[in-house]
Amino acid sequence: MGAPNYPSLYQINTRVWMTELARRLRRPATLDDVPDAELDRFAALGFGWIWFLSVWQTGQAGLRVSRANLEWQREFQETLPDLCEEDIPGSGFAITGYTVAESLGGDAALARLRERLAKRGLRLMLDFVPNHTGLDHPWVEEHLDYYIRGTELDLARAPQNYTWVMRKAGDLLLAHGRDPYFAGWPDTLQLNYGNPGTQAAMIGELVRIAGQCDGVRCDMAMLVLPEVFQRTWGIPAEPFWPEATRRVREKVPNFCFMAEVYWDMEWTMQQQGFDYAYDKRLYDRLREGHARPVREHFHAGLDYQNKLARFLENHDEPRAAAIFADGQHKAAAVITFLSPGLRFFHQGQFEGRIKRISPHLGRAPDEQVNEPLQQFYSRLLAVLRHPAVRQGQWQLVECHPSWDGNGTCDAFIAFAWANHDGGRVMVCVNYAGQQSQCYVRLSYADWGDRQWRLRDLLSGAQYERDGNDLQSRGLYLDVSPWQFHVFELTAT
Repeated sequence: MGAPNYPSLYQINTRVWMTELARRLRRPATLDDVPDAELDRFAALGFGWIWFLSVWQTGQAGLRVSRANLEWQREFQETLPDLCEEDIPGSGFAITGYTVAESLGGDAALARLRERLAKRGLRLMLDFVPNHTGLDHPWVEEHLDYYIRGTELDLARAPQNYTWVMRKAGDLLLAHGRDPYFAGWPDTLQLNYGNPGTQAAMIGELVRIAGQCDGVRCDMAMLVLPEVFQRTWGIPAEPFWPEATRRVREKVPNFCFMAEVYWDMEWTMQQQGFDYAYDKRLYDRLREGHARPVREHFHAGLDYQNKLARFLENHDEPRAAAIFADGQHKAAAVITFLSPGLRFFHQGQFEGRIKRISPHLGRAPDEQVNEPLQQFYSRLLAVLRHPAVRQGQWQLVECHPSWDGNGTCDAFIAFAWANHDGGRVMVCVNYAGQQSQCYVRLSYADWGDRQWRLRDLLSGAQYERDGNDLQSRGLYLDVSPWQFHVFELTAT
């Protein structure tokens, strides 16, 4: 089977994983200690991408902020009641250099890991943080013009957004990295994208990173768009991403860019050279729990949908098992991961972990595995390996009332997948807390004059239906709250 049109990505919290490996090995663990058996398992599950979060070098200044910030400390202690100082290595997004942390084995260990991944058909994704650096990045001494400076008046008006930075050449007031709606991140410094030199330096960093991995997830990628940057800082800037993505692909033609993006700017990022953009809008609508807005979300063209990264959790969001009730969680997963785009999963999601782990932490709490949920995800991943779902054509399917006056058909979301070899899969979800009925009508020309077997790929149940009836009336469904069918359709 060739490369999928709709690949799956698995995000790993690298430092937390190394802590767990070190506990088992009874010594410090590096990327060289990632077991081959685990990489084999990722490949067998059908993943195409593995994202190793937080491998880059961070600094002592950021570490001190992470360990001293009282608001963060309260969050850390909620996650780890037995928290100790060694559990806080500092944010993986307060980067002081795009070289692999020595504690993880350095660049050489990453290169060996990438080679092991490639042997299994797995591609490596890493972080790129365009908006800011750590407090003690070398540029603070060498290229002060790359940063945004502040005044005493700025500090008086918004003390949360500025900080005094100690330098050999003299202390200076610099701006913290931030977005326009929140206070600055106190362990970072804001880069000045109004300076062409800053942009050239960051493109240079990206080109270098592209020699170490196969793709990057770009943190808060929309913050450096000219309109957003000017709104935040009052400084005009030239577009960064079109030139950055072009320059990298001159060196590495198939390099992949994924944007963390919000504020309905997904299409903008796609037009600026990104292969994928976070689909936060779908996630938010699924959390709200109403079918119609979710269904309307899928009316967008496939040129847009195919370039969305669809998820139910990641390191920034709460755990799916903590915010979705069990039935809704599974229904939302079926919708999310059986729609077109990049299927984006997070470490701990399959096991039903409840506690979100801050990127400042290097240890996870011990949590009991939710075995029924784990079994569900195992079956769902098997469906994602179906050729029609990996490489087929997707369409949104209409659901019609099962009888006059029955409006519960509005609770359904239905998709169909069809492969060139005739493989077909139909997905039907009752995304509501009530029993619902509908007729699902698929526009297949060859329905009639034969029987069709409908095998539910998640439950194993099988049904047979007459093709002429399916063609004229459609498939009748009567589905319990938050339940679903994923039917493989086969002519008998």
